[in-house]
Amino acid sequence: MFAITGITGQVGGAVARALIDHGQRVRAVVRDQEKGAAWARKGCEVSVANLDDAASLKRAFAGVQGVFFLLPPVFDPSPDFAEARRVIAAVREALDAVRPAKVVSMSTIGAQALQPNLLQQHRLQEESLGTLPLPITFLRAAWFMENAAWDVAPARTTGVIPSFLHPLDKPVPMVATEDIGRVAAELLQETWQGRRVVELEGARLSPNDVAAAFARVLGRDVRMDVVPRATWEALFRSQGMKNPMPRVQMLDGFNEGWIDFEGDASSTRKGTVSLDTVLEALIARS
Repeated sequence: MFAITGITGQVGGAVARALIDHGQRVRAVVRDQEKGAAWARKGCEVSVANLDDAASLKRAFAGVQGVFFLLPPVFDPSPDFAEARRVIAAVREALDAVRPAKVVSMSTIGAQALQPNLLQQHRLQEESLGTLPLPITFLRAAWFMENAAWDVAPARTTGVIPSFLHPLDKPVPMVATEDIGRVAAELLQETWQGRRVVELEGARLSPNDVAAAFARVLGRDVRMDVVPRATWEALFRSQGMKNPMPRVQMLDGFNEGWIDFEGDASSTRKGTVSLDTVLEALIARS
């Protein structure tokens, strides 16, 4: 049996579905029983736990062959990343106590970067969990293709998408969440020793490539328009963020190139789901 955290989200759900498709048993780790009901109907065992509560996590992780851990995304973190630190500490305590045979921990492209930015939460995760005396894989995934969900409305209504990524012709590694789920499920079923890092991308796409994909799927002209860097902090604060600088720094990292994979393109695992396929699904749900 494999314990899956974040199962009610896109990535955790994709991991669980891929494991079920491989005939594996899944334990859905959820915050309350109601959130696990849909997975119980799929034949999963349900365990209620809070990710910042080590005691409940020990129960959730007990007796499983492997654990998939997904650090809950915090887009407007405290300056010291206190939210992530609490979760990481609780998960580490639970894993150290229970000692499952293996762990796959969801990380990100650029987790190794030393410059302050929003993805620093994942570097903290890798530094802490990477010292556990058990086999652990950090799956560093590229920019999610599903981030384009924010672009559906402007693409459909005006044909002009505001872009924080620039230059507009600069490719960025991207990947679909279904590919993340498939690869994470494959990793959980592998055998290895110690700590390892696996980097995953589907395609290298520029903002202009994303606009072209929207144009194909919507059947209309679509283009990107750069959001000036000087306006970002005020814009994010107007949207309710209290601490927008980590997000600004993350975007700088992609644009300046210091958020990237450690390995070269030949060493990354590859996704197969196309951007067009992702956009078609996003548009159908909107």
